[in-house]
Amino acid sequence: MMSPQSAVGSPQNTVASAARVLRVGPHTFRSRLILGTGKYATAALMREAIAASGAELVTVAIRRLNLDRPGEPSLLDELDRSRITLLPNTAACYTAEDAIRTARLARELGLSNLIKLEVIGDPKTLLPDTEALLEATRVLVKEGFVVMPYTNDDPVVAKKLEEAGAACVMPLAAPIGSGQGILNPLSIRLLLEAASVPVIVDAGVGTASDAAVAMELGADGVLMNTAIAGAADCVKMARAMRLAVEAGRLAYEAGRIPKKPYASASSPVEGLVAAVSVDKELLGS
Repeated sequence: MMSPQSAVGSPQNTVASAARVLRVGPHTFRSRLILGTGKYATAALMREAIAASGAELVTVAIRRLNLDRPGEPSLLDELDRSRITLLPNTAACYTAEDAIRTARLARELGLSNLIKLEVIGDPKTLLPDTEALLEATRVLVKEGFVVMPYTNDDPVVAKKLEEAGAACVMPLAAPIGSGQGILNPLSIRLLLEAASVPVIVDAGVGTASDAAVAMELGADGVLMNTAIAGAADCVKMARAMRLAVEAGRLAYEAGRIPKKPYASASSPVEGLVAAVSVDKELLGS
């Protein structure tokens, strides 16, 4: 969704302007930052990081929950569901059938009708299998899920996912967990032009500037996990990401100046005092 929105509110309320709601199907969120729950050193740090990030939508990998051991502590016990919305995901699914089955399980558990749909095509790169992803999207949309598919940065695939009923598209910026930032900004721009559903950059963010760039390009949101969970101070990084997403969105709404090959004086030329020739004798020379 490429067209920038005009800024709203007074200068004193700029952050509120940047934090306009993110709409995914029938769901709305004030924060445009989505967090994963994996890789944190402790559950307490995870909770602190989520709070510092301001995220309202948090992913949970269904296949990594200890559902076969109901008496043991679970990740779900560590999340305050009165303050956040769970986004079940189908991480570690390598076929459309596995992903569909996992999504159904999440709904049967009463977690959500939202599903972050992942169908992995290669265990080394963790790149998506887009053919299987499209198949699973079509099935789950028909079953009433709000499908949020993790995909590559191909505008053609994004458009097909939209036509299949996806509530948004979630292109990778770089391979999952790589921290390389946005490797191909042009592809993201083209995808933003092609899609009329929200575009949420997913995977590859390494630091706050990466998140800001994604938002400045016009992305509707950013999803991340490793960049925060793997930071030396994950709580500080979570706050940094929150500010970066807000700043990037504000900059996008404000509209950056065009890039030019030559200098352009900051002070206006009109009204300059004319240069005056001074006789050297008057100066005592």
